[in-house]
Amino acid sequence: MPDPVSDPVPHPTSAITAYWDAAAAAFDDEADHGLRGQPARAAWARLLASCVPAEPADVLDVGCGTGSLSLLLAEAGHRVTGVDLAPRMIERATEKLAAAGLAARFLVGDAGAPPTGEQRYDVVLCRHLLWTLPDPEAALRAWVARLRPGGRLVLVEGRWREAGQNGAPYVAGAGTLPWNGGVTADALAAAVRPLAAGLHVEPLDGEPALWGGPVTDERYALIARI
Repeated sequence: MPDPVSDPVPHPTSAITAYWDAAAAAFDDEADHGLRGQPARAAWARLLASCVPAEPADVLDVGCGTGSLSLLLAEAGHRVTGVDLAPRMIERATEKLAAAGLAARFLVGDAGAPPTGEQRYDVVLCRHLLWTLPDPEAALRAWVARLRPGGRLVLVEGRWREAGQNGAPYVAGAGTLPWNGGVTADALAAAVRPLAAGLHVEPLDGEPALWGGPVTDERYALIARI
């Protein structure tokens, strides 16, 4: 019989991959995922325009999912590389941009350690990913290492439930993840500040168009210059 004290907790990565693969088919049904409604689409386009350079830039979209933000960035003239652990998410992202007649590069791989080789970027963008990673602080270092001098790290994150509130993990083992349930702006800023020349935080919980309606939890964008 397994020893509940000494037996290690199974690594959740394979379960997380399977979960998001299964979620890919219906992922865009959520207003802030698919951005099918014009208010949400316009709100995210405005947010991205405020966070990334106006001129065409090389952007790495980590945890790109079905490519909704990659699509907006490509529409704005940026050169986009998207990375996601779930192959079916990458399939849908590839199809989405092809249907729009836009070019982007999509890779299946660990968004926490993107398989992009020596390529360097002007912007690394991450939306709602850090809470799924086994070592989010290592991921932050990996993303900064992929930026050119003067580049920007753009993190759209939040705290999905209050610390200490009970809730079943979405996959087995996810409850052991360091930022399961999200990360506060203060905690994320503390992790990013040693890696950056400067940063600022933009609260987003008062922007219902981004989320398809009002939200009561913490949502924000952290923009760091490297």
